[in-house]
Amino acid sequence: MKKNHKELIEKAWDNRSMLNEKDVQEAIVSTIEKLDKGDLRVAEPNGGEWKVNQWIKKAVILYFPIRKMETIEVSPFEFHDKIPLKSNYKELGVRVVPHAIARYGAYISKGVIMMPSYINIGAYVDEGTMVDTWATVGSCAQVGKNVHLSGGVGIGGVLEPVQAAPVIIEDNCFIGSRCIIVEGAYIEKEAVLGANVVITGSTKIIDVSGEKAIEYKGRVPSRSVVIPGSYAKKFPSGEYQVPCALIIGKRKPSTDLKTSLNNALREYNVAF
Repeated sequence: MKKNHKELIEKAWDNRSMLNEKDVQEAIVSTIEKLDKGDLRVAEPNGGEWKVNQWIKKAVILYFPIRKMETIEVSPFEFHDKIPLKSNYKELGVRVVPHAIARYGAYISKGVIMMPSYINIGAYVDEGTMVDTWATVGSCAQVGKNVHLSGGVGIGGVLEPVQAAPVIIEDNCFIGSRCIIVEGAYIEKEAVLGANVVITGSTKIIDVSGEKAIEYKGRVPSRSVVIPGSYAKKFPSGEYQVPCALIIGKRKPSTDLKTSLNNALREYNVAF
């Protein structure tokens, strides 16, 4: 990457008239190409935390206005969009089942399996992950190695504000059917979410496995087993049940990793 790419993109972000300049367009196109290849990431691990590369999110947003609408034909289907579809799956070592779709600018590592699903630009899906039927991986979401996104899972995209962290799902997580994870929620490694769990940036995540409840927001600690729950909240018109997520235990270290995703749920009699 040329040293001035970041600088050019930052300047064009503040002055959109620069989008007509050739060197700015080349900087944006080069950045998206590196995203597509996994050479750059919107967010990356940094000493136990995650660093958001805001300038790369800006490049993704600026990529749209410099692109023209075009017809994309995948016979017998036709699309009309600004972003081309990802290709060369055989060379990438990715299994893609019809009608799975990924946009150019999404990184998909070898060994990933895409059932009929959707992966948006800026997303990062690491090695050995299963994106199951009708699951969606939103723009800039970061999904680790050997993750299972079950049927109908919705991983939200976070492009703006540019300083906001994307949804992050670390290695070896199991995300059960119809789960929704949005607003930059952070699922730490080896966590297991049962069916229909909803995690947003403000969702109460309550660990009820001990004598005293422990509350988290927007983050599921590593190895947690999580199910949908609710808690009572008072409103002017009365007291009502509000959705939350309940941590009911931890994955047991004695369980083999290859089978523990489902077994962890069976141990707690949780739907997946």
